[in-house]
Amino acid sequence: MNVKIALSVSEKERSKGSESLYFKALVAAGAEAEDVELVAAAASSRVPAGPFDGIVFAGGEDVDPALYGEQKKYESVNVNRARDDFEQGLLDRALRHRLPILGICRGAQLINVKFGGTLYQDLTQDVSPEFEHRQTESRSDTVHTVTLTDPESRLAEDFRSSCRVNSLHHQAIKRVGRGLKVTAHSEDGLVEAVEAADDYPFLLAVQWHPEEITIQSEQRRIFEHFVSACRQAAARRTGSFARAQET
Repeated sequence: MNVKIALSVSEKERSKGSESLYFKALVAAGAEAEDVELVAAAASSRVPAGPFDGIVFAGGEDVDPALYGEQKKYESVNVNRARDDFEQGLLDRALRHRLPILGICRGAQLINVKFGGTLYQDLTQDVSPEFEHRQTESRSDTVHTVTLTDPESRLAEDFRSSCRVNSLHHQAIKRVGRGLKVTAHSEDGLVEAVEAADDYPFLLAVQWHPEEITIQSEQRRIFEHFVSACRQAAARRTGSFARAQET
Protein backbone atom coordinates (compact mmCIF):
# COMPACT_ATOMS: atom_id res chain seq x y z
CA MET A 1 0.00 0.00 0.00
CA ASN A 2 1.36 3.41 -1.00
CA VAL A 3 1.32 5.89 1.89
CA LYS A 4 1.83 9.49 0.85
CA ILE A 5 3.21 11.83 3.52
CA ALA A 6 3.75 15.56 2.99
CA LEU A 7 6.66 16.96 5.00
CA SER A 8 6.35 20.75 5.11
CA VAL A 9 9.70 22.41 5.82
CA SER A 10 11.71 25.58 5.28
CA GLU A 11 13.47 26.16 1.95
CA LYS A 12 16.81 25.40 3.62
CA GLU A 13 15.53 22.13 5.03
CA ARG A 14 13.97 21.11 1.74
CA SER A 15 17.34 21.49 0.02
CA LYS A 16 18.70 18.70 2.24
CA GLY A 17 16.39 16.16 0.63
CA SER A 18 16.80 12.68 2.07
CA GLU A 19 19.46 14.01 4.46
CA SER A 20 16.81 15.97 6.38
CA LEU A 21 16.50 14.55 9.89
CA TYR A 22 12.71 14.83 9.65
CA PHE A 23 12.83 12.72 6.48
CA LYS A 24 15.16 10.18 8.09
CA ALA A 25 12.95 9.90 11.19
CA LEU A 26 9.89 9.13 9.06
CA VAL A 27 11.73 6.51 7.01
CA ALA A 28 13.15 4.93 10.17
CA ALA A 29 9.59 4.81 11.51
CA GLY A 30 8.43 2.71 8.58
CA ALA A 31 7.62 5.14 5.76
CA GLU A 32 9.06 4.39 2.33
CA ALA A 33 11.49 7.06 1.14
CA GLU A 34 9.59 7.56 -2.13
CA ASP A 35 6.36 8.14 -0.20
CA VAL A 36 7.67 11.17 1.73
CA GLU A 37 7.47 14.45 -0.20
CA LEU A 38 9.30 17.48 1.14
CA VAL A 39 7.26 20.58 0.34
CA ALA A 40 7.97 24.26 0.92
CA ALA A 41 6.54 27.64 0.04
CA ALA A 42 8.79 28.30 -2.97
CA ALA A 43 7.18 29.23 -6.29
CA SER A 44 8.14 25.84 -7.66
CA SER A 45 6.73 23.93 -4.71
CA ARG A 46 2.96 23.88 -4.40
CA VAL A 47 0.55 21.80 -2.39
CA PRO A 48 0.90 18.22 -3.71
CA ALA A 49 -1.59 17.75 -6.54
CA GLY A 50 -2.48 14.19 -5.64
CA PRO A 51 -3.87 12.82 -2.39
CA PHE A 52 -1.71 12.50 0.69
CA ASP A 53 -2.34 10.54 3.87
CA GLY A 54 -0.72 12.70 6.53
CA ILE A 55 1.35 15.81 7.00
CA VAL A 56 4.25 16.91 9.19
CA PHE A 57 4.67 20.61 9.95
CA ALA A 58 8.35 21.08 10.79
CA GLY A 59 10.33 23.77 12.58
CA GLY A 60 11.65 27.04 11.22
CA GLU A 61 10.69 30.72 11.16
CA ASP A 62 8.26 32.41 13.53
CA VAL A 63 4.54 32.57 12.76
CA ASP A 64 3.44 36.08 11.75
CA PRO A 65 1.90 37.73 14.87
CA ALA A 66 -0.75 39.30 12.62
CA LEU A 67 -2.29 35.83 12.35
CA TYR A 68 -3.12 35.93 16.05
CA GLY A 69 -4.11 39.57 16.21
CA GLU A 70 -0.85 41.16 17.32
CA GLN A 71 1.86 43.35 15.87
CA LYS A 72 5.50 42.30 15.86
CA LYS A 73 6.91 43.42 19.21
CA TYR A 74 10.58 42.42 19.09
CA GLU A 75 13.45 42.37 16.60
CA SER A 76 13.96 38.71 17.47
CA VAL A 77 10.70 37.81 15.70
CA ASN A 78 11.62 36.47 12.25
CA VAL A 79 8.56 35.74 10.13
CA ASN A 80 7.96 34.13 6.75
CA ARG A 81 4.39 35.00 5.81
CA ALA A 82 4.59 33.10 2.53
CA ARG A 83 5.32 29.93 4.48
CA ASP A 84 2.54 30.70 6.97
CA ASP A 85 -0.01 31.05 4.16
CA PHE A 86 1.26 27.96 2.36
CA GLU A 87 1.11 25.82 5.49
CA GLN A 88 -2.26 27.13 6.59
CA GLY A 89 -3.57 25.93 3.22
CA LEU A 90 -2.05 22.51 3.85
CA LEU A 91 -3.51 22.44 7.34
CA ASP A 92 -6.97 23.36 6.05
CA ARG A 93 -6.79 20.49 3.60
CA ALA A 94 -5.59 18.00 6.20
CA LEU A 95 -8.31 19.02 8.68
CA ARG A 96 -11.00 18.87 6.03
CA HIS A 97 -10.08 15.27 5.21
CA ARG A 98 -9.30 14.36 8.83
CA LEU A 99 -5.76 13.31 7.97
CA PRO A 100 -3.02 12.61 10.54
CA ILE A 101 -1.14 15.76 11.54
CA LEU A 102 2.18 16.03 13.38
CA GLY A 103 3.52 19.45 14.38
CA ILE A 104 7.08 20.06 15.55
CA CYS A 105 8.26 23.31 17.21
CA ARG A 106 7.08 26.01 14.77
CA GLY A 107 4.57 23.43 13.53
CA ALA A 108 3.00 23.22 16.99
CA GLN A 109 2.76 27.02 17.13
CA LEU A 110 1.25 27.23 13.64
CA ILE A 111 -1.41 24.65 14.55
CA ASN A 112 -2.24 26.49 17.77
CA VAL A 113 -2.64 29.78 15.90
CA LYS A 114 -4.83 28.09 13.28
CA PHE A 115 -7.14 26.98 16.09
CA GLY A 116 -7.39 30.55 17.37
CA GLY A 117 -4.62 30.46 19.97
CA THR A 118 -1.81 32.93 20.60
CA LEU A 119 1.94 32.82 21.17
CA TYR A 120 4.56 34.40 23.39
CA GLN A 121 6.56 36.34 20.81
CA ASP A 122 9.79 36.08 22.77
CA LEU A 123 10.01 34.08 25.96
CA THR A 124 12.86 36.01 27.55
CA GLN A 125 10.98 39.29 27.14
CA ASP A 126 7.40 38.13 27.67
CA VAL A 127 7.63 35.69 30.59
CA SER A 128 11.25 35.39 31.82
CA PRO A 129 11.23 31.57 32.00
CA GLU A 130 13.15 29.71 34.69
CA PHE A 131 15.70 28.44 32.17
CA GLU A 132 16.77 29.18 28.59
CA HIS A 133 14.56 27.40 26.08
CA ARG A 134 16.85 28.08 23.12
CA GLN A 135 19.75 25.85 24.08
CA THR A 136 23.32 26.58 23.05
CA GLU A 137 24.34 22.94 23.42
CA SER A 138 24.21 20.45 20.56
CA ARG A 139 20.70 20.09 19.10
CA SER A 140 20.74 16.44 20.13
CA ASP A 141 21.41 17.21 23.80
CA THR A 142 18.45 16.88 26.14
CA VAL A 143 18.27 19.84 28.49
CA HIS A 144 14.95 19.74 30.35
CA THR A 145 12.02 17.52 31.24
CA VAL A 146 8.50 17.52 29.85
CA THR A 147 5.71 16.04 31.97
CA LEU A 148 2.49 14.52 30.74
CA THR A 149 -0.65 16.28 31.89
CA ASP A 150 -3.12 13.78 30.41
CA PRO A 151 -2.50 10.06 30.97
CA GLU A 152 -5.20 9.23 28.41
CA SER A 153 -3.59 11.32 25.67
CA ARG A 154 -2.02 10.13 22.45
CA LEU A 155 1.35 11.33 23.76
CA ALA A 156 0.96 8.92 26.68
CA GLU A 157 1.34 6.13 24.10
CA ASP A 158 4.87 7.40 23.46
CA PHE A 159 6.12 7.83 27.02
CA ARG A 160 4.88 7.59 30.58
CA SER A 161 4.96 10.37 33.14
CA SER A 162 7.87 12.40 31.73
CA CYS A 163 10.87 12.41 29.43
CA ARG A 164 13.94 14.50 28.68
CA VAL A 165 13.93 16.64 25.53
CA ASN A 166 15.94 19.24 23.65
CA SER A 167 14.80 22.87 23.49
CA LEU A 168 15.34 25.03 20.41
CA HIS A 169 12.69 27.74 20.54
CA HIS A 170 12.32 31.36 21.65
CA GLN A 171 8.53 31.42 21.28
CA ALA A 172 5.83 29.22 22.81
CA ILE A 173 2.10 28.69 23.02
CA LYS A 174 0.39 31.30 25.19
CA ARG A 175 -3.39 30.89 24.89
CA VAL A 176 -4.33 27.42 23.70
CA GLY A 177 -6.53 27.32 20.62
CA ARG A 178 -10.14 26.19 20.87
CA GLY A 179 -10.40 22.51 19.97
CA LEU A 180 -6.95 21.70 21.34
CA LYS A 181 -5.88 20.38 24.73
CA VAL A 182 -2.54 20.56 26.54
CA THR A 183 -0.97 17.15 27.08
CA ALA A 184 2.52 18.07 28.34
CA HIS A 185 4.33 21.00 29.94
CA SER A 186 7.87 21.93 30.95
CA GLU A 187 9.17 22.34 34.50
CA ASP A 188 8.52 26.08 34.29
CA GLY A 189 4.94 25.61 33.14
CA LEU A 190 5.18 26.28 29.41
CA VAL A 191 3.01 24.27 27.03
CA GLU A 192 5.11 21.53 25.43
CA ALA A 193 2.46 19.49 23.62
CA VAL A 194 -1.09 19.88 22.37
CA GLU A 195 -3.52 17.47 20.76
CA ALA A 196 -7.01 17.53 19.33
CA ALA A 197 -9.54 17.76 22.14
CA ASP A 198 -12.11 15.68 20.25
CA ASP A 199 -11.97 12.31 18.47
CA TYR A 200 -9.85 13.56 15.57
CA PRO A 201 -7.92 10.51 14.27
CA PHE A 202 -4.38 11.88 14.92
CA LEU A 203 -3.32 15.43 15.74
CA LEU A 204 -0.23 15.77 17.91
CA ALA A 205 2.06 18.80 18.15
CA VAL A 206 5.19 19.04 20.30
CA GLN A 207 7.41 22.02 21.10
CA TRP A 208 10.70 20.12 21.10
CA HIS A 209 12.50 18.48 18.15
CA PRO A 210 12.07 14.69 18.35
CA GLU A 211 13.78 14.19 14.97
CA GLU A 212 17.05 15.33 16.59
CA ILE A 213 16.87 12.81 19.45
CA THR A 214 15.53 9.61 17.87
CA ILE A 215 18.16 7.73 19.82
CA GLN A 216 15.44 7.78 22.49
CA SER A 217 12.71 5.19 22.05
CA GLU A 218 10.10 7.71 23.25
CA GLN A 219 10.93 10.04 20.38
CA ARG A 220 10.99 7.25 17.79
CA ARG A 221 7.52 6.20 18.89
CA ILE A 222 6.14 9.66 18.05
CA PHE A 223 7.06 9.07 14.41
CA GLU A 224 6.09 5.41 14.45
CA HIS A 225 2.59 6.17 15.68
CA PHE A 226 2.23 8.98 13.14
CA VAL A 227 3.29 6.72 10.25
CA SER A 228 0.89 4.03 11.50
CA ALA A 229 -1.94 6.59 11.48
CA CYS A 230 -0.97 7.54 7.92
CA ARG A 231 -1.20 3.89 6.88
CA GLN A 232 -4.70 3.75 8.31
CA ALA A 233 -5.62 6.92 6.40
CA ALA A 234 -4.19 5.40 3.20
CA ALA A 235 -6.27 2.26 3.74
CA ARG A 236 -9.41 4.37 4.08
CA ARG A 237 -8.51 6.32 0.95
CA THR A 238 -7.83 3.27 -1.20
CA GLY A 239 -10.88 1.50 0.21
CA SER A 240 -13.08 4.44 -0.67
CA PHE A 241 -11.60 4.54 -4.18
CA ALA A 242 -12.18 0.83 -4.67
CA ARG A 243 -15.80 1.13 -3.56
CA ALA A 244 -16.32 4.06 -5.92
CA GLN A 245 -14.96 2.00 -8.80
CA GLU A 246 -17.44 -0.77 -8.03
CA THR A 247 -20.47 1.52 -8.22
